[in-house]
Amino acid sequence: MGASNEQQGAKGGLIGLAVAAVGVVFGDIGTSPLYTMREAFHGPHAMPLTEGNVFGVLSLVFWSLILVVSVKYVVFIMRADNRGEGGIMAMMALAMQAVGDNRAARRFIIVLALLGAALFYGDGVITPAMSIMGAVEGLKVAAPAFEEYVVPITLVIVVGLFAFQRSGTARVGAVFGPVMVCWFLVLGGLGLAEIHEYPTILKSLNPWYGVLFFAAHPMVSFLALGTVVLAITGAEAVYADMGHFGRGPIRIAWYWIVFPGLVLNYLGQGALVLAHPETARNPFYLLAPDWALYPMIGLATAAAVIASQAVISGAFSVTRQAVQLGFAPRMQIKHTSDETVGQIFVPWINRFLLIAIVLVVIGFETSSNLAAAYGIAVTGTMLIDTILALIVARMMWKWNKWIVVLVGAVFLAIDAAFFAANAIKIPHGGWFPLVLGAGLYLLMSTWRKGRSLVVAQMRKESLALKPFIASIAAHPPLRVPGTAVFMTANQEGVPHAMLHNLKHNKGLHDRNVLLTVETVETPIAEPGERMKVEPLGHDFYAMYLRYGFAEEPNVPKTLAGCESCGLPFDMMDTTFFLSRETLIPSQEEGMPLWRDKLFAFMARNAQSATTFFQIPGNRLIELGTQVEI
Repeated sequence: MGASNEQQGAKGGLIGLAVAAVGVVFGDIGTSPLYTMREAFHGPHAMPLTEGNVFGVLSLVFWSLILVVSVKYVVFIMRADNRGEGGIMAMMALAMQAVGDNRAARRFIIVLALLGAALFYGDGVITPAMSIMGAVEGLKVAAPAFEEYVVPITLVIVVGLFAFQRSGTARVGAVFGPVMVCWFLVLGGLGLAEIHEYPTILKSLNPWYGVLFFAAHPMVSFLALGTVVLAITGAEAVYADMGHFGRGPIRIAWYWIVFPGLVLNYLGQGALVLAHPETARNPFYLLAPDWALYPMIGLATAAAVIASQAVISGAFSVTRQAVQLGFAPRMQIKHTSDETVGQIFVPWINRFLLIAIVLVVIGFETSSNLAAAYGIAVTGTMLIDTILALIVARMMWKWNKWIVVLVGAVFLAIDAAFFAANAIKIPHGGWFPLVLGAGLYLLMSTWRKGRSLVVAQMRKESLALKPFIASIAAHPPLRVPGTAVFMTANQEGVPHAMLHNLKHNKGLHDRNVLLTVETVETPIAEPGERMKVEPLGHDFYAMYLRYGFAEEPNVPKTLAGCESCGLPFDMMDTTFFLSRETLIPSQEEGMPLWRDKLFAFMARNAQSATTFFQIPGNRLIELGTQVEI
């Protein structure tokens, strides 16, 4: 009986996580029926409304959901589990582990990951605008006079959504899942009712109709891929949010709730436009009975807000990982839940997304105009996910070379076809995520390169540590009680702060610790790799503290608990010393002058290291130094 209860409890917990995953993971792909079929047969790139075309598009949608989501993401890419974490940065860290010390391969992986992350932020701007606007546009179906209010209402919802971010999603997180479960049940129910009226539509599940569609209209069908891809936008969230729920609940949610609801609704919309061609202007809302139209607009808006919330939360998580891995400046990160580590708020990113989304809504005005911009970011991210996953499969999982080639050929052909079909829309709006992504890539790569230049310059200018310690032993200065912790990125040179302290205060502490904080390529550092201490002689010590890219570094807390390493700390008797660099842009070497100035600007506006590492101000002494880059 006890074992049975335990099994039931585990099963109940799994189902609960699956319901929660429906709300967080599948919000984006779940709102795709709002616009996919409409764009295929009524948008600016619409195709003729014939039975062959409808069957062909539905076949492509169905098999895209099967191959891209069910097979590529749910089965293949979700195997790339970085100790439970997913997402582009987690994949990058995993791929870098797989290639080891191969510098060329690591550089290639970093470039790909930065491009993927930049496109992800582009997706984070477009998804809320597209989803919320697509939901609110249902008002035009209910009453055409409402058309002029679509943009203002969308802006009010967007501003409200971002204003709420500061208080966190913990309080409403519990309702996300049930609301989205209701959404998918309604999607499936509406679609099933229309399929009952036009059962012939089920033939479109046969892949042969997709083949015939391509054979009969090669160019039209290729262009149609740019619309079909709207049905799989949000698939990348399946991997990105894996750390929150685990593979099992996400797979249950997809196969049992999300996938059936989506397929039934797409089939129902296809049946509706064939039976009533005039409904192509908005088959999603016209699928509902007249009495249910306003409730559907309300439910769709709620689903769009939830989908947007998931993307925004994902942008916060990616930002934290990018900061920890050294691809973005340190910035303020606030926890909005005492229970869930992943629920964070990043004020700078929140402001950036809000301003960008407001500009996008005002600039594009309709979800149809945004559709051209939507696909390019998503397909680019998917293509990069595939390449990184193939590197992991070959180098880490040790898959047979020919299996990797075969799997890669299939997935890369699909991704490349979708990307190429969307690339045609670049003049019509597809340029926006590319420009946004290029700008973000420039910022991240500039920060990474600039930090490496600063570290290299400081290494070049610093005194060798071992001779310095030997000279201290030969000519001891005044030693004062207590421990001094000098934070440094270079354990082979004397920290500038130590030299300044010795020069101006004419003394050193009884115990001097050179502390380097590192980020490992796993979400959470193992207890055994958390800290490492090396005695350097004469009461000098080299110490390394390691944190995972999903952790918040708290240096004082970690030091207070390191008695086991043979170097106990009394925080009331410990002083932290830190060099604050003033950067001097130079044309001599490194980056071009304009990038030097950009990096210097980012550095000036970054959060201080002491705040980031949670070092109390009353235990800190900062000493300035100039670094020419």
